[in-house]
Amino acid sequence: MPAVSFVRLAAAALAALCSLSAHAEQYVGLVHPKYELTLSMGIGGVVSRLEARPGQSVRSGQTLLVLDDRIQQIEVNRRQVVYEDDSEVRAARDRYRALETMYKDSKRVFDSTGSISRDEMSRLEVELSGAKGRLDQLGAQKRREKLEYEGAVQERALRVLAAPRDGVVTRVEPKVGEWTKPGEALMVLVDASTCFLTTNVPLRVVPGLKAGQPIQVSFEAAAATAPVTGRISLVSTVADAASGLVEVRVDLANPGLKIRPGIKGMIELPLVKK
Repeated sequence: MPAVSFVRLAAAALAALCSLSAHAEQYVGLVHPKYELTLSMGIGGVVSRLEARPGQSVRSGQTLLVLDDRIQQIEVNRRQVVYEDDSEVRAARDRYRALETMYKDSKRVFDSTGSISRDEMSRLEVELSGAKGRLDQLGAQKRREKLEYEGAVQERALRVLAAPRDGVVTRVEPKVGEWTKPGEALMVLVDASTCFLTTNVPLRVVPGLKAGQPIQVSFEAAAATAPVTGRISLVSTVADAASGLVEVRVDLANPGLKIRPGIKGMIELPLVKK
């Protein structure tokens, strides 16, 4: 390409860029992760194991931290033995079935020949009713034992901190052997698979914005991150009383975690006369 033509092309591109900038305003905001969760536990105890470290990717349900649960494990084992011991229930069931057979046979003889006294029939009926009541009582007892066993299992489970969702552990506060209090911040879990940019714009540009609208987002030079196309997810229905600005949120897909939460992001909107 001749040198003169190249110079003219570059000048035309620069003029177009200047023209675009002259007709647009730039608004700066911060990039946030989709979720940033501070994890704690509802009970206190001594940390016996740490299963995650800062920077580690974890999956939903993965164990992150375990408190000392030796006493709770013993209680779970005890409750399990009691619940699974059904020898008394089996003995009561066998007695009831034997009495039921005896009663039916006796009733058949009584109805056909009358060779068995009415008192004997009444005695058998009372014994059968008592056996049935005892069997029902043991059934209710087994249901209570099952609930007590499940409660002990749940009590032990409360001493395990599990990841509530996929993400990356960014901070781990306690060390093995330390005592933690209920509600104390233990770890921070960040899910940056999608991010969002929050910025504030003046009222005059709000009419041109709506949820679902695509918009390009660029980032500060130090981040070395290529611009992406996001989608407006929020145009606040209220303005800040002090500044008169309106919050706008733009959702950003973040495959490969290339966008780093905490960096500055910019959007450009058409210039509207004041």
